[in-house]
Amino acid sequence: MANPKIPQPFETAVTACRDGWKLLRHRGPSQIQFWFIALAVGIAAGFAALFFRKGIEALQARLYGTEDVQYLHSFVSSLPWYLILIIPVIGGLLTGIILHMFTKDGIARGVADVIEGAALRDGQVSTKAGVASAVASFITLSSGGSTGREGPVVHIAAVISTKVCRWIKADGITGRDLLGCAVAAAVSASFNAPIAGALFALEVVLRHFAVHAFAPIVIASVAGTVINRLEYGDVTEFMLPVGNTLVFYQELPAFLLLGLLCGLVAVVLMRAIFWTDDIGTAVQRRTGLPRWLRPACAGLLLGAMAIFYPHIIGVGYETTSLALTGQLALNEVVIFVVLKTAAVAVTMAGRMGGGVFSPSLMIGALTGLAFGLVATGIFPDVSGSETLYALAGMGAVAAAVLGAPISTTLIVFELTGDWQTGLAVMVAVSMSTALSSRLVDRSFFLTQIERKGVHLAAGPQAYLLAMFRVSSVMREVDDPRGMDEARAWELIGEGVYVDAAATLEVAMPIFDRSMVPFIPVVTLTGENAAPELQGGLFHVDALKAYNRALAATAAEEHS
Repeated sequence: MANPKIPQPFETAVTACRDGWKLLRHRGPSQIQFWFIALAVGIAAGFAALFFRKGIEALQARLYGTEDVQYLHSFVSSLPWYLILIIPVIGGLLTGIILHMFTKDGIARGVADVIEGAALRDGQVSTKAGVASAVASFITLSSGGSTGREGPVVHIAAVISTKVCRWIKADGITGRDLLGCAVAAAVSASFNAPIAGALFALEVVLRHFAVHAFAPIVIASVAGTVINRLEYGDVTEFMLPVGNTLVFYQELPAFLLLGLLCGLVAVVLMRAIFWTDDIGTAVQRRTGLPRWLRPACAGLLLGAMAIFYPHIIGVGYETTSLALTGQLALNEVVIFVVLKTAAVAVTMAGRMGGGVFSPSLMIGALTGLAFGLVATGIFPDVSGSETLYALAGMGAVAAAVLGAPISTTLIVFELTGDWQTGLAVMVAVSMSTALSSRLVDRSFFLTQIERKGVHLAAGPQAYLLAMFRVSSVMREVDDPRGMDEARAWELIGEGVYVDAAATLEVAMPIFDRSMVPFIPVVTLTGENAAPELQGGLFHVDALKAYNRALAATAAEEHS
């Protein structure tokens, strides 16, 4: 019975909304509903990215006492040395405590975890660790950490999409599409780059260009851009000098060489991070240093470097702008490349959080400028401006690090507003990514994942087996189609068995070695205890599960 105090149309609308919400949660969203959800997720991720950026600027200005954080390093150079030293230490200490309390491993989450969530966890990530990582990265970037904000922003967006997926009980495809929407909006809101934001989500996170995902991701990306422009206006991140054009087509071979150089620089940057991380882990293990103190030690090293070279502090937009406008000498450029690489390695290996995109932009612009100063000095008659080399170098190093030549090329154009130099940038980007992808596992993020033992870089055929637990595919002992139990115990005696908690990635090589139709599945209760027989994993069942997963992946990527 209707309530006489509530107008009938209003009560009808409330009932319809309640019924719609129940239908959405139990049956999933329809196509039209999904587009509205994608828009809402995009708006939420866009505002999260905007607040993250504004918060960093506000806290950074507060800590260092400057009104314009775009010129941070110029102001920092006038501060007392002890302040430059102590601020990153305090930031590292707070970061370490937060990550120690709210993550299992004390490591801040980033883009690599989002890519792994898209591939292996139906587009979902850990929300608790994600929020802690966002707070830790916020403190790191505000207190002088030498990383970028895109990594934390992408993971914040993934946390938002994960929450929505759980509310509406989304399936795997819907979850991955919503993740792509959130990431696209966050990147667009961070850099005022709607085209690159959408392509970054497809190329880097989802790692396919399925048609069904394109429209909602574009909608979310546009929403993120609108949010950015409402605050900052329709302006580019970097201002370039006028006349930044390619003079002669004879100059293109120089950009081929620049691309190769940038590919090597990108590989050095990535390997420096991993090498420093391994050293930090070894030192921590030998000295017994608590993991929550590791970021503070990294902050101490950063502060000591910043006393003499404040250019390494923060994202580095001021130094990048100086490189793009040709206002640095050759010796300065080379020194800054080396120091920024070291600072990024220390920050990342110190488990302080942050991303690698912005640092790679700075290192790329500096590398390109150094190459341009040499090239234009040797061949002045067939050379354009050295700043064109800085622009191409910025895109080439960033593309190699991200493993994303398409979206990185576009984001460089959108960051600078310079669409006239596309030929030079594309040549350099193509060469750098072609070279670096052969020296690492495709990109920085995929190499991070590979170091964890997950083989995403090789494609679905390599990682899909890791998605299936043996216990979910096996036939139990009492199954009428089950194994011969006597034969199972014979195989166990021969050492041919697999743990129920293992994955098909572990089981398939056992089939290849033993040449048996099934493998006993056991539970190992202790070192001296006998294994408990749980069932049998049949080769045909494992292959069917694998083939179904491959077919589903192919169908999603081509839909």
